[in-house]
Amino acid sequence: DGPDSRYTGLILDVLKEQNVKAVFFTVIREAGKNRDLIERMIAEGHVVGFHSMDHQNAMLRSCLYTRRDFKEGSRFLSEYGIETVFYRPPWGLTNLFSCYFAKKYGMKMVLWDVMAEDWEKQATAGSIYKKCMKRVKDQSVICLHDGGENSGGAAGAPLKTLEALKRIIPELKEEGYRFVLPV
Repeated sequence: DGPDSRYTGLILDVLKEQNVKAVFFTVIREAGKNRDLIERMIAEGHVVGFHSMDHQNAMLRSCLYTRRDFKEGSRFLSEYGIETVFYRPPWGLTNLFSCYFAKKYGMKMVLWDVMAEDWEKQATAGSIYKKCMKRVKDQSVICLHDGGENSGGAAGAPLKTLEALKRIIPELKEEGYRFVLPV
């Protein structure tokens, strides 16, 4: 839900230390404010994906709004030479228009099967860790968040995600899991 100037760089640091690549589903409103972080993601081999222009629930949006959302998002990502665009709809919610425009703009929709509710106020590094470790199985797609209150999460929530990642990544590697990017 970022990038967020307070948190995304710290998460990138942990991923770099652990030699893990990730997909960052970006809210274009936030990406425009943090172009340096987008450039860093790309330079470090991460995938930059689309998570809407301003993190709105697609089920509540019109065709015109949705068309503009995808058009502007596609334009922004093309500025960085991103050709294969992965799209994660906010809250996993779509409408007929979002599915149509994702296809029109050649975007591949990505959902998840492991969610640790890391954006919630009551989440702790321990609860995020436990949920991830309990829910991960072969070929899981883990959804965690680098955006805080700018995109609807609790203030400081990504710091808890950051602490959890410091345990999750090495332990999953130790259990034989590999972290791979979508194709």
